[in-house]
Amino acid sequence: MSTVNPQPLWQPTAERIAEARITRFQAWAAEHHGAPADGGYAALHRWSVEELETFWKAVTEWFDVRFTTPYERVVGDRSMPGAQWFPGATLNYAEHALRAAGSRAEEPALLHVDETHDPRPVTWADLRRQVGSLAAELRALGVRPGDRVSGYLPNIPEAVVALLATAAVGGVWTSCAPDFGARSVLDRFQQVEPVVLFTVDGYRYGGKEHDRRGIVAELRRELPTLRAVVHIPLLGTDAPDGALEWSALTAADTAPVFEQVPFDHPLWVLYSSGTTGLPKAIVQSQGGILVEHLKQLGLHCDLGPEDRFFWYTSTGWMMWNFLVSGLLTGTTVVLYDGSPGHPDTGAQWRIAERTGATLYGTSAAYVMACRKAGVHPSRDHDLSAVKCVATTGSPLPPDGFRWLHDEVRHDLWIASVSGGTDVCSCFAGAVPTLPVHVGELQAPCLGTDLQSWDPSGKPLTDEVGELVVTNPMPSMPIHFWNDPDGSRYHDSYFDTYPGVWRHGDWITLTSRGSVVIHGRSDSTLNRQGVRMGSADIYEAVERLPEIKESLVVGIEQPDGGYWMPLFVHLAPGATLDDDLTDRIRKTIRTQLSPRHVPDEIIEVPGIPHTLTGKRIEVPVKRLLQGTPLEKAVNPGSIDNLDLLAHYQELARTRP
Repeated sequence: MSTVNPQPLWQPTAERIAEARITRFQAWAAEHHGAPADGGYAALHRWSVEELETFWKAVTEWFDVRFTTPYERVVGDRSMPGAQWFPGATLNYAEHALRAAGSRAEEPALLHVDETHDPRPVTWADLRRQVGSLAAELRALGVRPGDRVSGYLPNIPEAVVALLATAAVGGVWTSCAPDFGARSVLDRFQQVEPVVLFTVDGYRYGGKEHDRRGIVAELRRELPTLRAVVHIPLLGTDAPDGALEWSALTAADTAPVFEQVPFDHPLWVLYSSGTTGLPKAIVQSQGGILVEHLKQLGLHCDLGPEDRFFWYTSTGWMMWNFLVSGLLTGTTVVLYDGSPGHPDTGAQWRIAERTGATLYGTSAAYVMACRKAGVHPSRDHDLSAVKCVATTGSPLPPDGFRWLHDEVRHDLWIASVSGGTDVCSCFAGAVPTLPVHVGELQAPCLGTDLQSWDPSGKPLTDEVGELVVTNPMPSMPIHFWNDPDGSRYHDSYFDTYPGVWRHGDWITLTSRGSVVIHGRSDSTLNRQGVRMGSADIYEAVERLPEIKESLVVGIEQPDGGYWMPLFVHLAPGATLDDDLTDRIRKTIRTQLSPRHVPDEIIEVPGIPHTLTGKRIEVPVKRLLQGTPLEKAVNPGSIDNLDLLAHYQELARTRP
């Protein structure tokens, strides 16, 4: 691939660079901690990884992290896995998330939006009061530090209150979105054995009400460790027998009491997609998330008290946890509960307009859907408040960058970011002081020694390699649940390069310092020794108006051959005739590589995804290799299990 790409799509003005919080941080860190005053972001990043302990000490001071007992040192043991951060320190995440209530009590902490698109505020004072009331009730129910508290909730203020109240008492939060079926929820919650379950009676999506009372009843039966169930009547129904009413638990005017816990005390459990087995139950710490998110949101995303932060997400995706952490920077957080495309494809832009969002985050897939649907955001909406549009979930194709630039605003900061549930943060992405190049992430994040390695562990520049991180990050998992010897954690990230985090993505680090993500390395297309990420194929193929979505896999054959089929889900009215087939092949041959022209192009009724919207390449590959469905994929992790029958039948009938 070419990494020359000299002309940036966007360049921050001198005024914007001067005003950015990361610029002020660099000047302050230069004065107080020996950071380089000159050299811009590249010099600051180099210092942040070479002087790791000094950098993270500076972050805690800049953001005024309140340690109730001091730390002995910043990093006790640097080895991965198992790095020890700020040993001896105690603090509380929720206390930091609610600090703005002291100075901005009547300003909105949350703006809640449903499919009516009418924002409803929750003030900092009311958020703090509700958290105080609920935390006291949780303690009265016997919830103690380390106990797990679960939520089967949509993206509503009650979910934020429940998370913060759980953190305030030192409990461990975990959540699933109510579009998850019972089996998917139980695959997650049964692992951690929660003592309290917060539930809704249903949710609204796509203009319809979805009753979930039957599933809630099943969850109650199958989670024997529950001491209490809390009913939130989103659809207006009465609480079932034995359940507590949300309104009763949050009515008191009680100041929150914040349990001071060790830095590495568990904050929440997140889950991997679980496409090939039980989801990994990933445990992250109160202190690790606090300092990582302060860095990410306050420096990289440039968020502060005057901002409004909207990211389209659900409570079943790490981006929801990341969104809630916007409170740490005193930012107003926008919670949207509903379909991303209701009543039309442009719905998210309407929400950004009506909430005055300054940073709007969404998926790359939504941007491309808007492009295909002919949406014109700036023509139809006042988006003058939006300073940055950020995307994640999959690489944003070059056409997505150009579309945002052309259809939103020419001076728009476009931040394609990449990270993972595993760290609940970004490895690379937004930097407000750097230019944006088409198809590229701006830079590796501060404190993250991101590299691209070949199979022997040699660093690469301007070449595709494995995404690795060679130093510890505070938000890396403290452990997986039910992994007593740490073997599952070790095998997930540290098996390939001992002591170095291998994430499972193909990346290119360019000689200009930017980053290109090519897709998952475990679904890499390796033709005649030339490796290509699936994202490159999708970006090229899905430009064709006839292609709604696609899926490509490469399968090693027993005879040493390599079969690479491309599955296409066609747009309504399109036909996979010889002309379209030829255009698909020509597109890949001319835009990417003749070696990566698929062996077959096969029409399918749809592309299967995980519940968080990622295409499931590896399970499809395993099905086509003859693996039985029940072993190739965890059925509860798939958005439409019926689609997999098509691939299974293809594997059975293919010669």
